[in-house]
Amino acid sequence: MNQHALSTIDYIVFFVYFIIVSGYGIWVYRRKTGHDGTLEGNSKDYFLAEGSLTWWAIGSSLIASNISAEQFVGMSGSGFAMGLAIATYEWMAAITLVIVAVFFIPVYLKNNIATMPQFLSQRYNSTVAMIMALFWLALYVVVNLTSILYLGAIAISSIAGLNLNFCMYMLAAFAVIITLGGMKVIGFTDVIQVFFLILGGLATTYLALNLVATHYGSSGALSGFNLMTEHASDHFQMIFKRDNEHYLDLPGLTVLLGGMWIVNLNYWGCNQYITQRALGADLPTARSGILFAAFLKLLMPVIVVLPGIAAYVLYKQDVFGAAEFGAGADLNPDRAYPVLLNILPVGLKGLSFAALTAAVVASLAGKANSIATIFTLDVYHKVFKTDATEKQLVATGKIAVVVAMILGVLIAPHLGIDKKGGFQYIQEYTGFVSPGIFAMFILGFFWKKTTSTAALFATIGGFLLSVLFKFLPTYTDLSFLAPFGFAVQPKGSSIYEIPFLDRMGFVFVICIIMMVIISLFENARGVKTKGLEIDSTMFKPQPSFVIGAASIIVILTALYTIYW
Repeated sequence: MNQHALSTIDYIVFFVYFIIVSGYGIWVYRRKTGHDGTLEGNSKDYFLAEGSLTWWAIGSSLIASNISAEQFVGMSGSGFAMGLAIATYEWMAAITLVIVAVFFIPVYLKNNIATMPQFLSQRYNSTVAMIMALFWLALYVVVNLTSILYLGAIAISSIAGLNLNFCMYMLAAFAVIITLGGMKVIGFTDVIQVFFLILGGLATTYLALNLVATHYGSSGALSGFNLMTEHASDHFQMIFKRDNEHYLDLPGLTVLLGGMWIVNLNYWGCNQYITQRALGADLPTARSGILFAAFLKLLMPVIVVLPGIAAYVLYKQDVFGAAEFGAGADLNPDRAYPVLLNILPVGLKGLSFAALTAAVVASLAGKANSIATIFTLDVYHKVFKTDATEKQLVATGKIAVVVAMILGVLIAPHLGIDKKGGFQYIQEYTGFVSPGIFAMFILGFFWKKTTSTAALFATIGGFLLSVLFKFLPTYTDLSFLAPFGFAVQPKGSSIYEIPFLDRMGFVFVICIIMMVIISLFENARGVKTKGLEIDSTMFKPQPSFVIGAASIIVILTALYTIYW
């Protein structure tokens, strides 16, 4: 059943994908820059693709940059382990994107923001901006870039039977080729990447559901889905009770009312990696692109979660051998998606392999471009060479892309991502900085009295508080909080652990309170603050956007009502 290799036809399908993406990328690069490269030296054009991305390119690029191995491998693994509840990250992201389009993007565009550190410098001061620039560079390289590389290489190695390190090198090289063309090439090639991603992902889901149906003597994807809900009913619960073994990862109503909002709003609204796609467009185009991405987000659990649940049902019925997932304590849910791909028929396996590779490469390219943008514009240009020419900035950005990818390849094998589960690994460790960053941004947006000192507290204090809440339960008996039903979960006979989503909520609230206190104290002493250019009219969306946003809310309400 499990032929850990691709057939000749599969390789042909994959190389067709490679040629289409590479050829289109070269065409876009030559068409947008001109044969003489006259626009090559324009840093804003290179990093932001200023004014050239259409709404469908922005929406596709957002999804292509977001959906990667952490979703295909990590989220499918979480679907195998805990079920549909993990789809909360995807479905709540759809609402989050609507909020970002209405309230965040207008602020960035109105104030001509190109990078997140630039926003912090403009709103607070250069010290806050530089600290966060270094924070983001470290986070993007050590957590995000490396996890995408590692999880993607594991999946591709499992499917193609290739050496793990070789797979990492090839993914990194392919991503570098695309990234060196700049944001225009990334944005427009992402349209093709998303096409392969969705087509191959849907094909994998269809065949996985059909396999479930076949095993139970039926046929068809719909029959397979109904059988899954029947034989794995515990995997179709969106809200976990406190006695659920996965409560630490998704603690009850917190997924709707607490820390999940911080995860999503920080990721989609305060993240260079994501917002960069829209920063070079006008407001209507940016909003339309983000709304398009929100609709695609509704589809993602079908592609990345249902296959994991299908793999779980087939595993419980011994369709897959235990050796394919590990055994006992070594059971690795992150193997679910690669195992499924290995049972696909010839040709479709190549298509799904291309979809997975497209997701990984697009995400790597987007991440590398954001790293290069922040390093070049907020570190190199501000500290090392303030008089750098446009061509020097672009050249530095390209060097930063290569260096970041090399660091990612060197660091990735040593992180132990698979021990925790890829998707949860990324969410938890990003969560050490998310609450403070989001508090700093949200007050910076909408409260003119927020001071730079308050922002520094959120930056450094938020991280330290996250570390404190992470390790506090190890040395302190928190069992007295159990009757209140929110912050603790038994981890042993006498040790309690705070779910990381709850931890993020606590840290965010503390940061907001302390920022308000610090700001009011400094305001009383006459400390002046720098505001942003904001007027209420820029928050008014177009009627078509309102209709689209309302449709998303109706769909999500129906989904949560069905699978509560």
